Amino acid sequence: MSGILLNRKRATIIECLIIIGLALVPLFVTFPYRVNIFLTWEGAYRLSEGQLPYRDFGTPLGFGFWLMPALFFKLFGPAMISLVKAQVALNIMSGFAFRGIQKSLKVNLGVRVLSVLVFALSYSFFNFWPWYNHTVIVYELVGLAFLLCAITNENQSKWRIPALLASAFFLFLSFFTKQDGGGLALLMALALLAYHTLQSKKWKDLVFFLGFYIVIACTFFLSFSKFGIGYWFNHGQPPHNSRLSVGDIVAEILGQSQWIKFYILLIIILLVPYFKHLKASWNNRQLMFFVLVTFGILIEAAIFQVTSYTPPDNNIFFHAFAFSFILSHMAGLLQFKLEEFKPFAIAGVLVLLWWSGTYWKYLDRVFSRFMPQPESGIVVSATGENVISRNNFMLSYDSTDVPTSEWIYTPYKEFAKIYMPASTVKGIERFLAMPEIKGANGNAKVLNMTELTPLASITPFKLETGSNYPLWYHLGVGMFNKQLDEFTAKVRNKHYDVVLYEYAPYNNNFYPFTLRDELKKHYRQVDTFLAPRRPTNAIIEVYAR
Repeated sequence: MSGILLNRKRATIIECLIIIGLALVPLFVTFPYRVNIFLTWEGAYRLSEGQLPYRDFGTPLGFGFWLMPALFFKLFGPAMISLVKAQVALNIMSGFAFRGIQKSLKVNLGVRVLSVLVFALSYSFFNFWPWYNHTVIVYELVGLAFLLCAITNENQSKWRIPALLASAFFLFLSFFTKQDGGGLALLMALALLAYHTLQSKKWKDLVFFLGFYIVIACTFFLSFSKFGIGYWFNHGQPPHNSRLSVGDIVAEILGQSQWIKFYILLIIILLVPYFKHLKASWNNRQLMFFVLVTFGILIEAAIFQVTSYTPPDNNIFFHAFAFSFILSHMAGLLQFKLEEFKPFAIAGVLVLLWWSGTYWKYLDRVFSRFMPQPESGIVVSATGENVISRNNFMLSYDSTDVPTSEWIYTPYKEFAKIYMPASTVKGIERFLAMPEIKGANGNAKVLNMTELTPLASITPFKLETGSNYPLWYHLGVGMFNKQLDEFTAKVRNKHYDVVLYEYAPYNNNFYPFTLRDELKKHYRQVDTFLAPRRPTNAIIEVYAR
């Protein structure tokens, strides 16, 4: 006999357990050194040390991304694991923001709980490290949650203006974290407000929102205008390049984006009955808000995967929104109630099966102790036959790769719970033991063009500052020819006592190649060791005067 499982209280408890429980998992595991996490660490470290963006360092992004990591550095110290703690907080924020959006859209309780589960598994659970392409979406979801709360809950008029203010703040913070995602978030908010205004014939909400957003934006930009924010902040102006390419977007959508196109197909099919009653559908505010949010997220995801192409799964925040819309309408058509135990339990198991890939790698560690793992490389059976399987049909001859199973921990608190190649750890020890570093009492002039930015806290050495100094050194992205010329001049004049340079030959000027040529002319290379990357296809070179 199927009974009622969900009411408002039980649904809330289950959602909290899903959002908070899955978000806390990273606190109980260890990690290999994360590719590109150096940027998160250094920006947060500089802010936590009191440095001011654009005055003390330049960045083509707004500094919204570094606010949460910097706060957690203040609370827990400048350790890599503090970044993981910051991401736990961001994952909880995003989960409750998604839940708030679903509440404002008046999604059925059973569908809402299952959608929260999909969101947590598909988007936040495996995001252990803060990264701007994720944080921009977190702030967007918080802003949209406040906006929908303001314009869909007409009975809560006393909270409408504060909610619009909060929405404007977080949506601007999204833009001030990354321009593409934040700009698309603003367009979606304006689409929701445009419908709300036209349908209700009330203009105040639109005026208040735009007023708040403009005031907040002007306050931020004018405050940093004297420090050259116009040069650094990338809105497609030279020396920056715009990543918005219509050709790339069309090619990506038509050539890839299978999930997005599949969801759009299903949604349009489910909307066919509403096309026959357009006026009634227009006045159905719940439906229209649901349609605008869902299509807005899908369109944003299609564009975001082109403008923010690394890592390749940046845009998968759309799954839970599409799932919520499709399941809401299918449940009505098929006449089953997801608040009842059996339908809810079956749907929950199917969702867990659907997204099993996100948690299987952790379960696999347990299963591998009891089930022998197939061997890679050349394998010969007991009868002497050559064995071919999915694990060894291709052979690797990359002698430089060091599997993470051979990585080790360091004794430094900044790298607590983080493991790296043994070569990297030994290289760090040799660097710290250099007389130029050990005997300088923190006054050594060091240029650290590597991913080991926490060395600034371990040594410590003073980080360079200045309105023309880049936060990171990717030529054409984080720095430009103007900065390269200054570094070249300093190297030629032997300004630095020690230079750490990471040579990543497969990455296009991730650290400027021409500067390496200058280092070889004017400095002595005294050491080399592996960079903490997967695969280990980059090296760190140590230069001294």
